[in-house]
Amino acid sequence: MLKRSFLAAVLAAAPVLALAPSAGDDVALARALDTIETDAIRADIEFLADDEMAGRDTPSEGLRLAARYIRARLMRLGFQPAGDHGYFDEYKLNRRRLDVERSRATLTVGGDTHELAFGKQYVFSDREVMDLVTEGDLVFVGDGSAASVAGLRLDGSWALAVDSDDVAWRDRRDAARQAGAIGLVVTPSGGEPFTRKYRRWVFQARSGGLSLGSETEEAPFAQLYLDPGPAEAIVEPGMKIGTRIEATLRDVRALAEGSEDLTVENVCGLWPGSDPELKNEVLIVSAHYDHVGTRGGEVYNGADDNGSGTTGMLAVAEALAAHGPMERSILLLWVSGEEKGLLGSQAWCAAPTLPEPMKPTANINIDMIGRNAADYLLITPTQKLPQYNDLVRMAEANAPKEGFPTLGDADAYWARSDQKSFSDAFGIPVMFLFSDVHEDYHQPTDTPDKVDCDKIRRVARLVVRMLSDLQGDELF
Repeated sequence: MLKRSFLAAVLAAAPVLALAPSAGDDVALARALDTIETDAIRADIEFLADDEMAGRDTPSEGLRLAARYIRARLMRLGFQPAGDHGYFDEYKLNRRRLDVERSRATLTVGGDTHELAFGKQYVFSDREVMDLVTEGDLVFVGDGSAASVAGLRLDGSWALAVDSDDVAWRDRRDAARQAGAIGLVVTPSGGEPFTRKYRRWVFQARSGGLSLGSETEEAPFAQLYLDPGPAEAIVEPGMKIGTRIEATLRDVRALAEGSEDLTVENVCGLWPGSDPELKNEVLIVSAHYDHVGTRGGEVYNGADDNGSGTTGMLAVAEALAAHGPMERSILLLWVSGEEKGLLGSQAWCAAPTLPEPMKPTANINIDMIGRNAADYLLITPTQKLPQYNDLVRMAEANAPKEGFPTLGDADAYWARSDQKSFSDAFGIPVMFLFSDVHEDYHQPTDTPDKVDCDKIRRVARLVVRMLSDLQGDELF
C-alpha cells in the first residue's frame, strides 16, 4: 500500500497533474522531447527486427548482437554502466530436455484408466520441464480465479479449472497453490485444442526448456492442459465449484540426460541523479528486447514485440542525454528472457545491480507500443486492481498531451510482462504501457514495415514527461 505523498495530494486536489517545474526544467524538458524523432526510431527498429537478428531468441547470437547495439548507444550518450559486467547484467539459465518416452499422464475415471501422451492429449509449459511425479484426485474450481478458489481446501488434490481469458495463468496458479493444491489442471472452454494452441511448448520441451538457477527458481508445482477428449471425462456441464471428482490423475515427468548451463544478458544503463539524496531513489524504465527466434526456417522478427519498446527506450535515452541529469537517478533496463517467462526481470530483481545505497523506487514498463490505432494505448494496473497507484494517475494525466485521450484497460496483462517482477520483488509502484495484440502477434509477419514509429515516438515522449514529473518532493 502506498504512503500518502506530496504527489498523491496534488493529484487528489486537481484533475490534471500540477507539479510546478522551474523555467529551467521546462526548457530542458522541451529540449529532451524535441530530441525524440520518428526517423531515428525507424532506423533502430529496422536494425533490431531485421532478418539477420533471427528473431532475438533467448539465448541466441541475434540477442547478443542486439545487446551490443544497445550498449553502443548507451556508451555514446554517456550513460554509466550499471550491470555486474559493465553494461551487462549476466544471469544463468539451465536448459533441460523432457524425456518424452518416460513422461506421461494417467487418468483413472470410474475404474477405467486412460494413458495420455504428452503433446497428443495434454501439454505443459516448457518452463516446467523437470523430474516430477504428482498424483491425486481432482476438485473443480470454476475458472480458477482467486474469487472462485476462495474458501476451498485443496490439500492433496489437483485444482481443476476451465480456461478463461479473464484469468491470467499466474493468478490461477497462485490461487491454487495458496489453497493447498498439489497441481493445476486446465480444461478448454472452446476454441482450438491446447495441444495445437501450445504446440511451441511441445517443441521446446523436446529441444530444451529454460529455467533460472536454483537460487531464483520457484518450488515445483505441476500445471497441465488437457485436450477436449480427456477433459470431457471429468468435467460435466453445470458442475458446481468445490465438487470433488471421482477420478485420479497421475502426472510423471522425466528429464532427458544432459542439461546445459547458459549465460544470458540484461542491458543496464544508469543516468545518475543530481540531488545528493534523491539520486538514491532510482526510477526504472524497462522493456524486454528478446523475441521468439525462428521456427521451421521462418524468422519471427518481433518488430512490435518488443522491438517497439526496445527502440522506444533508446529514444528515451537520447532524450535524457539532451535533458541532462534529473534529481532522481534513472535506470534504463532492457531485459531478456521475457518470452520464456519473465526470466530476465526475475533474475535482475533477485540480484539488483544498483550501486549502494541506491534503491528501486518505481518502474515504468513498455511492451508492444507500435501497432493498432494511433490514439489507442492501454495501461495496467487500473483502478480495478489493488496495485493502482500514483504512477498510473500521472500517466493518465500526461497521456492526452501525446495524443492518447484516454488510457484503456490492460489489466488482463498485469502478470504477463516484466512490471510484475518489480512489483512482486520490491513492492514499488509499477505501470505497464501497451497497445494490445494484433493479427501479427507472435507470427513471422510482425515486421518493421507494419510498425507505427510515430506512435512509438509519442509513447517515448510520454515516458520522458513522467520521468520529469517524478522529480522534486518525496513521492511515495
